[in-house]
Amino acid sequence: MRVLISLLCLHFVVAANGALAAKRPMTVDDALNVVSVGDALISPDGKHVFYSKTELVWEKNAYKTIYYMASAEDGEAVQYIGEGGGEAFQFSPDGRYLSLMREVDESPQLFLMPTSGGEAVQLTDHHGGIGAYKWTEDSSTIVFSADEPRSEEEEREHKLGADPVFVDEAPNGKDEARFSNLWAFDLRTKKETRLSDADFIVEAFDVSPDGSRVVLIGVPDRRANYIFKAELYLLEIDTKTLTRLTHNDAMEESPIWAPDGKTFAYRATSDKSFEMNAGYFWIMNPDAGSNRRLQGQNQGLLAEEATIAWTEDGKGLLFTEQRRTHHNLYKLNVKTGEAAALSKLPGTLSALSFSKDRKRMVISYQDLATPPDLYVSKLGNRPITSLDKAVRITDANPWFREEVQVSLGENLKWSSKGDMEIEGIFIPALNHSGRKMPLILHVHGGPNYYAANIFRPDFQILTGLGYAILSPNFRGSMGYGDEFLQALGGEVGDGEFIDQMTGVDYVIAHKNIDPDRLGIRGWSWGGVSTSYTITQTQRFKAASIGAMVGNWAAETGPGFNYDVHHWYIGGTPWDNAAEWAKRSSITHVKNITTPSLILHGGSDTKSSVGQSLMFFTAIRDIGIAPVRYIKFPREGHRIHEPRLSRIYQIEEYKWFKKYIDGEDWQPWVRAKSALSSAR
Repeated sequence: MRVLISLLCLHFVVAANGALAAKRPMTVDDALNVVSVGDALISPDGKHVFYSKTELVWEKNAYKTIYYMASAEDGEAVQYIGEGGGEAFQFSPDGRYLSLMREVDESPQLFLMPTSGGEAVQLTDHHGGIGAYKWTEDSSTIVFSADEPRSEEEEREHKLGADPVFVDEAPNGKDEARFSNLWAFDLRTKKETRLSDADFIVEAFDVSPDGSRVVLIGVPDRRANYIFKAELYLLEIDTKTLTRLTHNDAMEESPIWAPDGKTFAYRATSDKSFEMNAGYFWIMNPDAGSNRRLQGQNQGLLAEEATIAWTEDGKGLLFTEQRRTHHNLYKLNVKTGEAAALSKLPGTLSALSFSKDRKRMVISYQDLATPPDLYVSKLGNRPITSLDKAVRITDANPWFREEVQVSLGENLKWSSKGDMEIEGIFIPALNHSGRKMPLILHVHGGPNYYAANIFRPDFQILTGLGYAILSPNFRGSMGYGDEFLQALGGEVGDGEFIDQMTGVDYVIAHKNIDPDRLGIRGWSWGGVSTSYTITQTQRFKAASIGAMVGNWAAETGPGFNYDVHHWYIGGTPWDNAAEWAKRSSITHVKNITTPSLILHGGSDTKSSVGQSLMFFTAIRDIGIAPVRYIKFPREGHRIHEPRLSRIYQIEEYKWFKKYIDGEDWQPWVRAKSALSSAR
């Protein structure tokens, strides 16, 4: 019997080791094949969840999205909505319908579909199409925004080529824009009524619970980076009276009525000017002409995909906030201004939709080693510390869990200039077995973005290729309070550089890193910082520079404007020329000895594409460091097309392998099927 037990134990050990050995490092094709989940909504009664899955169709160089309706009790799902698809989904407040938008003759129109199933029926036929929309609480009316249409003669002339852009003349920005206004569609009469007639662009709005008022955000034009020109307005639906509520240079956004309809919450950095902070919730009483700031939420960014909601009793606000490297759900007491955590999970939890009684919510969850999935969780008085009791709605990538070996990360802290504490995410190379690891320094964008505990396929690919990752939250990052956020002012370039290099030295001293095999990469502001860093040090063997800016003066107008002169560098290129030159990597380009791969979308308007060409030309003509520039046609600030994305990633990894490891690395061969190449 003892022999039998020993043999059985040995069998299980061998089987477990075999299962572990069967797992493999992540590939670029795995990253492309990851199925994403989105469009998540919980029905008003909390019984159903609508959501989508998006997956790669390699043969078409595109993605397809499939929609589902699932039980909130057990997660059992059925496919919902046919090939027509849609976007901007909402449940009607009474739960009887799912509304959505579809293109009709190149114009977005509203469609309605019974939640019990059936076909989606076109609801609106608004000339020029509609924009955002909201249901009234009694489910009788839909309020929507719509661009002001051209007359028939104007449209004819425009199509014939009479389409100059009068830049920054309202409503235009760099490109042509249209004013927009609000309309109401009555579901009983099937008639639409114009509600406002003003020269502004409606950015966001909310309808009061009794359906009599609309609070909206209006901006005068599409001028880039001048979002502080947004103002709050109040619209009386019956009389169509429009009243401007704010007159300032603050950035108002996200208005949402309280359940009693007497006040509304909104977000702004200030009630006077566009300040550099994470933003606050404000409560305004439009009849009393009063507003007040709530102090309890101002550490980091609110999750973009998450929902802000009032509690049912109107005493609190529910929101998902980033604090340090994690996201969790919080409740803000509108009387005291205090914020309490409703979840305490490492990773990124985002509350996407709440039931009407606020007893249930659909959330997404992910961390460094786990792709996002959807869950239904109850809201209670105790913070959520585990998803064990949540109902799992999706398991979008079971193959990833079964086949791919991941490297787990940790948060590190070190001291930098001025004794400032800097935090960063460190992920060791897979299977390094005590050997000294090469290190890739990953520089995040923003600069007021952050390294987060989210699923990053590129991180897992790099660790599988043998590299450790360090991603620092340098001064200027969100999630550490306003003082830390503002600390990059006057130190652009040098501030990030010092915080990052002290981090590199820290992991070399504590994490078995090979100091002679260092690489650096970054995109957007990460590309800005990477380009500057390699002009200040020769320690890196390879650099990957994406969507960069190297000449701040030349970017005034084409890209960054207000942010740089107001918060980061100060002044303008014509009255503070020396400082703008000092903070530009092109000024110091002669110092570069690091082999540099430069990447940029050919249609990028955030960081203008000429910046990369300028930097590439300088390095190439100086002739000291190897350099390569890849421009991706049709792409903007990010690379989305699957084939271009694959090329971009593989070329970056080849560059690191060649110049850090001296290796002529051969990339993976894409399997012909839509499945991963190793399956």
